[in-house]
Amino acid sequence: MTTTNPGSQGPDYEAIKSKQRDTWGSGDYGRVGVTLQITGEELCEALDVRAGQRVLDVAGGNGNVSLAAARRFCKVVSTDYLVPLLEHTQARARAEGLVIDCRHADAEDLPFDNASFDHVVSTFGVMFAPNQAQAAAELLRVCRPGGRIGLANWTPQGFIGQLFKIIGRYQPPPDGLDSPAAWGTRDFLYERFGNDAESITVNQRTFCFRYESPRHWLDVFTRYYGPTLKAFEALDEEHRRSLGDDILALIARLNTAHDGSMIVPSEYLEVVIDR
Repeated sequence: MTTTNPGSQGPDYEAIKSKQRDTWGSGDYGRVGVTLQITGEELCEALDVRAGQRVLDVAGGNGNVSLAAARRFCKVVSTDYLVPLLEHTQARARAEGLVIDCRHADAEDLPFDNASFDHVVSTFGVMFAPNQAQAAAELLRVCRPGGRIGLANWTPQGFIGQLFKIIGRYQPPPDGLDSPAAWGTRDFLYERFGNDAESITVNQRTFCFRYESPRHWLDVFTRYYGPTLKAFEALDEEHRRSLGDDILALIARLNTAHDGSMIVPSEYLEVVIDR
């Protein structure tokens, strides 16, 4: 079914976001998200954050980069459009005795003044905003001149990019919606940020998914990771089996472990944009 704005030719972004909230709110993203903590730590190092600086985490999920910045004594605001994920971030912060200001917010309409933050960051979050141009514009708007925007984005050719392509064959995205993996390309980054940036530094990095076995990964991601969970729920038994087989075949091609476990490198871009 085509999801468009009434009376227009473009996608109905509000309807898409409503469905996205349902998708990401299913399962328990935190069970997967915590395994990505190292990417938040590495992004803070790439940004060279300093104690006392103001940091905004956009579409922060369960707070990986928020926690990394708070550990470096920054003044951190963590945002997401899912309240349970913000609650998870707050619980993780309390467990470490860290202070993080958690705010319910839409990445495409951030409730902050222009130039409010020294650093604006997102790890595998803002890339899923359906209105990509608006989301990019908001990151630029709230980052002060001389500040930095830091991103970690899955690439189209990496493991997660290929996973979403497989899922898309079974559950096609809404018509007119650009792929989130576009954020993991240099062309997109220079198109959306080049005119407003002093410089853009892009480093190709790898995160390794480490699980007991490929079947263990599939079990975790069909239980807790919203996009995979929802894709399987929407299919009949035959197509669920086919989707599972396709995902396991992808893992088999990429798995570097030879002892029955799973170690799958997943490429992403680590991006530092100087304003």
